[in-house]
Amino acid sequence: MKSAVTLAAVIVLGFAGLSYSAEQTIAGQISDSACNRKHESGAENVPTPPDADCTLDCVRGGSKFVLVTDDKIYQIANQDLAALKTHAGHKVKMTGELKGDSLTVSKIEMQ
Repeated sequence: MKSAVTLAAVIVLGFAGLSYSAEQTIAGQISDSACNRKHESGAENVPTPPDADCTLDCVRGGSKFVLVTDDKIYQIANQDLAALKTHAGHKVKMTGELKGDSLTVSKIEMQ
């Protein structure tokens, strides 16, 4: 009986640990889900727009803000955060709660 109770406690605590996610700070560039790492004009002989302009244009067109790092692209859960527009295209440090590849941002700082 003791071993069954111990096993149940281990299972419950294990699942509790999986659902816990502390705030983390991740450095990267605010981009959009259409362009991710690569901003292009889409037309021949047209210069590539600045990252900020391209990101904002794509978001206006329906793309979502994302945070791009060297090795991963993070989805941003709270798309309505005003600082995303302010820092679009910039290298930043984002602090927030990370669940999988989705970040709920609580703070954005310029790098």
